[in-house]
Amino acid sequence: MGQYGILLDINLTTKEIKKTPVSKSDLKNFLGGRGLGMKILWDRIKKPGLNPMSPENPLCFMPGPFSGLPIPSSSRTTVVTKSPRTSPENKKYEHSSTVSYANMGGFFGPEVKFAGYDGIVVLGKASSPVYILIEDDKVEIKSALSYWGMGTDSFDKALIEKYGKEYQSCYIGQGGENLVPYASILNTAARAAGRGGVGAVMGSKNLKAIVVKGTKQPQLAKHKMYLELLEKARTAFREDIEGVEYWRSGGTAHALQNSSNNGTMAVRNYREGTFKEVEMINTKSARTQIWKRDFACFSCQLACKKSGFAKGAYGGVVHDGPEYETGTMLGANLLISDLAGLNKMIAICDDYGIDIITTGGVLGFLMEAREKGMIDLTFLDGIDLTWGNVDASIEMIHKIARRQGIGKIASLGVKALAQKIGKGSEEFAIHVKGHELAAWNVNVNAERMMITYATANRGACHLNSSSFSRQNNSAIQDSLGACSFAGGWYKNDISYRKFIEAITGEEHTDEEFNQIGERVFNLEKMFNYREGFTRADDKLPERFFKDAHTYGKGKDVLASHADFDKWIEKYYTERGWDLQTSMPKSEKLAQLGLEFTL
Repeated sequence: MGQYGILLDINLTTKEIKKTPVSKSDLKNFLGGRGLGMKILWDRIKKPGLNPMSPENPLCFMPGPFSGLPIPSSSRTTVVTKSPRTSPENKKYEHSSTVSYANMGGFFGPEVKFAGYDGIVVLGKASSPVYILIEDDKVEIKSALSYWGMGTDSFDKALIEKYGKEYQSCYIGQGGENLVPYASILNTAARAAGRGGVGAVMGSKNLKAIVVKGTKQPQLAKHKMYLELLEKARTAFREDIEGVEYWRSGGTAHALQNSSNNGTMAVRNYREGTFKEVEMINTKSARTQIWKRDFACFSCQLACKKSGFAKGAYGGVVHDGPEYETGTMLGANLLISDLAGLNKMIAICDDYGIDIITTGGVLGFLMEAREKGMIDLTFLDGIDLTWGNVDASIEMIHKIARRQGIGKIASLGVKALAQKIGKGSEEFAIHVKGHELAAWNVNVNAERMMITYATANRGACHLNSSSFSRQNNSAIQDSLGACSFAGGWYKNDISYRKFIEAITGEEHTDEEFNQIGERVFNLEKMFNYREGFTRADDKLPERFFKDAHTYGKGKDVLASHADFDKWIEKYYTERGWDLQTSMPKSEKLAQLGLEFTL
């Protein structure tokens, strides 16, 4: 009850389309979304070292059991696959990499549930570009030759013109088509499963899009209980006017000013934590100069997404943003305070379908390498890539997305660039396991942020948290299809655990329910460990041990390697992981029912 127990399996090489049952135990132990996607990945990748760009790499589109139900702020979809972005310090296999899980909101996940599936798994590679059309039980693989090469904005419009707004879709742009390893998958031309290169995996399969329309809904196990919980949840949102208004008024862009004030912002390739011109790109500026509309995901009261239109030299672009990550990584991190220019850069990245966080990290790294004289104009194909230069940044984004000239190496990320450049540039190549850090700097909150980034299973991830209990809770949210922004409303009599009981009929104690998240996190860890990732890979760039900020709240604040070693060992101990290797101990795996990973 509450879930179909059915995956839609599509092999683009053989063109075989089938419905695959999901065991009741997997639905109970992994729920859906990120958790069930991870279990599928483990089951189908039998041995480590698989090339992420090979046809055998499963690409899993996984809504959760909340998706498609009008539970406030619960429309998320997690895309799970093997990452084309990450690599260990000491490779056991040529293609060693971590799991990748990228999360997007919008309307795609609910429509997958309406069509009658708990997830879609794509294998193989089409001989020419295709898209998948799903209308309940009718599933077709159709030619996408006429769409290949289109940006996400024009492609989204073309799909709406062809099928109407009743169909929902996700797709790649030229970044994914060109196999940029940090390409993203988009829904509604602005909501992105952005991190970890899932768009590159989609492009490697010659898959442009998935288009879905459904008319079904799973049966609820305890309908009366569900309706009572739903009314309580809606009431909680209605009554918390201040909390809801916070998200509606500015979304994550509110954090731009706050983070700068607190010294926790990524500024000048993480060299500083405070942006002196933040007022030019903050919520107030965006609200008065750019934003014209607030819009929400499926069944969400928060409406945190903002759409804008800028005028002037960089005007003429209708697009969403900036929010915190995009505003920081393409703004403060590059010392760019031109709001219209920033908005245009965001739009270009989304139209290409490339991860804005990584793109900002790459541009910042190159700007610093240029500033330090480690690279010159010849290396940069004549692009005058300097701090605050919008035009040069835009030119470099085009190069990256097209993988032309300098863009070919830059499309691989900062780890590859540092290996190419050398000269000590590794110290300010800001990544963990090859995955660039998000827009939250480290120095001011060193223990929390170092553990957050170092222990994230997909490589550096600000949503990971430093507390193992919060990490487990985040894995549960991603497995349910719930939005992390709304998590604070789901407590006491309207907890996630109670909603799952009403939807599926499965009863859990608080301990059993929390253990689901721990099970998911440890399965991801075992996948990575099997690929050759050990304690040596749970580390931070040298910048955060050597370069204190020179102004703002983070001025002169630094953690030492000894501090980090103490913090990571405390974390491993609490997790039940081996202090030398970082592998979960056998008794921990047995406790979680993960003996099959040994």
